[in-house]
Amino acid sequence: MDVAFYIFVSMAMFAIGIVGVLAKRNALILFLSIELMLNAANLLFVVFARQWGNQIGLVWVFFVLVVAAAEAAVGLAIIINLFRAKQVVDIDQFNNLRG
Repeated sequence: MDVAFYIFVSMAMFAIGIVGVLAKRNALILFLSIELMLNAANLLFVVFARQWGNQIGLVWVFFVLVVAAAEAAVGLAIIINLFRAKQVVDIDQFNNLRG
């Protein structure tokens, strides 16, 4: 397939992620949208690494996956604690963060 097809798919994935971040108020949807945007960037890294024959793009994919895994673990832990405190996952309800 052509590189332009993969670029279009990545742009569509990123746009869906942006819409999810801006439109939804659910914390789980927010984190899933961020993961979708990170995967769109990973797709571009892989496509351009293959196109140019350079393996550095694949190393960047590895780093992005590590960051996404850490973000998912920490984010889900925060969501679970907030749900235990207020019994909702709506991010509009969490305007005060106290220690």
